[in-house]
This record gives sequence, C-alpha cells and structure tokens, in this order.
Amino acid sequence: MLATAPTVLAEEEWVPVAEEHRRAVEALTAGHRERALAGEPHPVEDFLFTYYRFRPGQLARWHPGAGVVLLGDAARERLGWRGYVAWADQDGREGVVVDAAGVAASQGRRLSHVRDVVAATRGRAPELGCFGLHEWAMVHGSATDPSVLRHERQPLRLGAEGTDAVVEEGARRGWLRCTHVDAFRFYPGSAVELSPLRPTRDTQAALEQPGCLHAGMDLYRAAFLLVPLAPSSLVLDAFRLARDIRELDMRASPYDLSRYGREPVRVETAEGRAQYATEQRALAVRGQDLRDRLLPLLDAVVAPAR
Repeated sequence: MLATAPTVLAEEEWVPVAEEHRRAVEALTAGHRERALAGEPHPVEDFLFTYYRFRPGQLARWHPGAGVVLLGDAARERLGWRGYVAWADQDGREGVVVDAAGVAASQGRRLSHVRDVVAATRGRAPELGCFGLHEWAMVHGSATDPSVLRHERQPLRLGAEGTDAVVEEGARRGWLRCTHVDAFRFYPGSAVELSPLRPTRDTQAALEQPGCLHAGMDLYRAAFLLVPLAPSSLVLDAFRLARDIRELDMRASPYDLSRYGREPVRVETAEGRAQYATEQRALAVRGQDLRDRLLPLLDAVVAPAR
C-alpha cells in the first residue's frame, strides 16, 4: 500500500480543512444546483454532473486520502461511510482511517483499464493538431439528420452546411484525427467515414494522448473513482481542470453560445486554430501533472488485483 506510518490529525486540525473544502465546492457548484432545482439546463456548465456520475454532494465531502488518521468525535461519522475503518494506537487514541486494502480489493479490477490508459497517456507528447473538430464531426450531416445535434436548443454558428464544410476541410487537411473513444462514439456515420482513426475501448491505451481534451476531462473520473483513497485536494483539482477543459471544448464547438456569455474560439480560421492550440497546450500540461499524482494511487489499487 501507499504508506506504513500514518499521519495523525487532531479534530481541530482537520475539521477546518474539511469545512474549507465544502465551502469551495458549494461555491463552484452553486449555479448547477440552482439550475437543477429550476429545471434549467446549461450546455456548458452542467456537463460534469450529467456525463460523470459524481454528485455535488459527493464532491463536497472531504477525504484526507490514504494513510491519514482523523481523530475526534466528528470522525466517527465516517465509520458509516464507504471505505473507512476504525483505528487505535497503544496510547489509547482512537480515530478513523481509509481502508486502503479494502478499496484495493473492491476497486482494483475495475480500475485496471483506467490505470493502463493514464500510464500510457502520461508517457506521450501531446498532439495539438485536431483543433477541437470532434465536436463539429458529431453534428456532421445535421441538415438531413437533426437528431445528431446534441444541444438542439443551441443554433450552429455557421449553419448546417457551413459546419459540414469545416468538418470536410478538416478531413482533407488531416485535422480530423480524434483519438478518444468516448468522443468518437458520437460520430454519425458520415463523420466516421471521414475519420482515419477508429478508436475503440480496446485500443484506448494505445491511442490516448495528453493533448486530447476529453482525455484530460476523464482524469476527473479517475480521481473520483479512487475516493476515499484519493485526497479531496486531488479530486477538486481534477474537477477544476475538467471544468476549464469543458469551457474550451464548447467555446471551440460549432454551437452559438453567445446567450451564455461564451465567446467562440473560431477554429474555422487560422487565428482561431492558433488560439485553440495555445489553450490546449496549457491544459495538457495541467493534465500531465494530475497524471503524476494519480498514478501512484492507481498502482496501489490495481497492483494487488493483478
């Protein structure tokens, strides 16, 4: 496992940290929670809570991570939470700690594929030549098949024909090279025919690369699947990265999001493509840093199951 000598935190040490985390998450998720009550969806900001199955309340729960003992009356509540066990030492101190061995036993096989993808992606240089055309490809042919529009309430900036023209030019120039299976699976048949790559779940570890926006967003899933083994600081950093990636993903999409205050990254122009690549590169750096923090935890969970 990850650590043999635990860090022991008194109640007055860890409770303020847990409260600060809760307040930070509540501030970040306030808009989503208010819209959910009002039944008003947001095409950009709600994605992380509709695509990924980790609720705001779960994100707001603070976890210290593996190898940290929490003392005090407030810690006992966690004995009713998944992944915690009682702890005591020879001096009579009592607390709770993450059951790292139990998490590994229950999650190891499930996270094996995630670990392989994260490790393989960490070892590659980012590819920056796709210019976000996966979102455009998803709506290729919408003039004849409106069902491909995933945000049907939002108009296309260039219309259906203009959008198709961007996709087809991207295919001719070699930009339509989506490496991510969970983006590619939403391609309609006409866009699949234009794509030189056909990513599948079986080829994910071989194709995933750190420049891919969706690969960066999926680090949030890897982090929350490790809860409570992963510290909440890591999960929250992954959430913030995923949120920033989603912003670029949709600003560079074919949809007109001006009513939501989002200025487009016009990837149909040379200037827009340069802007996209600059922002994409910065996000890829942050993603690689997260992979460095995730891999030791994933190795600790997966290795016993192999």
